[in-house]
Amino acid sequence: MSLYLLLRRTIVGAALTLSFATTATRAAENPTPLILSVHDAPVVFIGSDGNTHLVYELWMLNFSSGDIAVQRLDILADDKVIQTLDATAIATRLQPVGLRDSTGTLTKSTQALLFLHITLPGGAAVPHHLTHRITTFIAAAPPAFQHLILTGGETAPDRQTVAVIHPPLAGDNYVSADSCCDSTRHMRAVLGVNNHAWLAQRYAVDWEQLDSHDRIYSGPREKLESYTIFGKPVLAVADATVVSVIDNLPEQTPGKYPEGISLDQADGNSVILRLDDPRLGGHVFALYAHMQPCSIRVHSGDKVHSDEVLGLVGNTGNSLAPHLHFQLMAEPLSLASNGLPYAIDSFEVTAQIPSTQAFDEAEANGTPIPHHTMPTTRHVEKSLPLDQFIISFPDLRKDPEKNLEKSLDKNLDKNRKC
Repeated sequence: MSLYLLLRRTIVGAALTLSFATTATRAAENPTPLILSVHDAPVVFIGSDGNTHLVYELWMLNFSSGDIAVQRLDILADDKVIQTLDATAIATRLQPVGLRDSTGTLTKSTQALLFLHITLPGGAAVPHHLTHRITTFIAAAPPAFQHLILTGGETAPDRQTVAVIHPPLAGDNYVSADSCCDSTRHMRAVLGVNNHAWLAQRYAVDWEQLDSHDRIYSGPREKLESYTIFGKPVLAVADATVVSVIDNLPEQTPGKYPEGISLDQADGNSVILRLDDPRLGGHVFALYAHMQPCSIRVHSGDKVHSDEVLGLVGNTGNSLAPHLHFQLMAEPLSLASNGLPYAIDSFEVTAQIPSTQAFDEAEANGTPIPHHTMPTTRHVEKSLPLDQFIISFPDLRKDPEKNLEKSLDKNLDKNRKC
């Protein structure tokens, strides 16, 4: 053995031995080959189930030369365990950065996010702080130190004011597809943009709509008019100022994702509003995406009133089928921003779809969406619609037909090419 290797082994062994020793004059120095952190504190909000929800990501950095298996996670709220994930659950929630596949093991020198969701029963106290205790197997450590329990990722729930808004649509049989809190398409869509990792779609929803026979579409799948939601009015959720508008992008053919869509066209024809509620401090923005070409009736700088028609549901940008993508965020950018929860002031829940897979299969086949009808319609107030529910929204417009006609004429530039 070379002198260099002998010295290195001696130094590493001594460091590990010293790290677990305590003295009256020197604090312990514990090895942390897995470094834990929370970048975005969870914002406290109420879901349509009446419970309080905390949604966030625990970042994990494998600071070692070997694999690290994550075997168990205990989430501690004010120093008491409130949730435990075993290795199987972790393997469905741990996602290496830049990938969409989950794993239970971090390979050497890699970073990953563990997507977490805490549900607190309605009326339960919100903890003051959260921390995380991880049970691991460190492949690169000496045998005596391979089984290591680490604690870190301290954070405090964010009690910021949650925007209370009106529905972005009016009518019945809307599906809250890929909504909070354990769906994967939106809630795990972490992107590196402008030299930062963002999750703008953390609380996004794709609103789709069923017909009277519980189908997303009736007729040829590739025909836009076959879809129940196509052409439905898109409504302002609050008094707001129009920040930006994208229009004139073409419709996509339903049934397949388009190719060659650039990042700036991913939202298709879209509108971003800044909500004018003074309690929000001017830092809450609403995005409406995938609208019909030339249906948008507002311009940047316009003031809009709650329930005013902004445009019509379409299938533009990076879209598989006509729908309305809606989200709230902390910046006037659809990707380089953190997503924010919100509460819709009033709606009714009529049924629940068993899973995203069941929804996807029925949509692909053009068959009725399986669902469990509620024994009685559940009226919900000031809550965020959770994933895979069938929901009815009241029409809050004073005169829907007149309002629609007026809105479609407002600010229409007759010279626009569509």
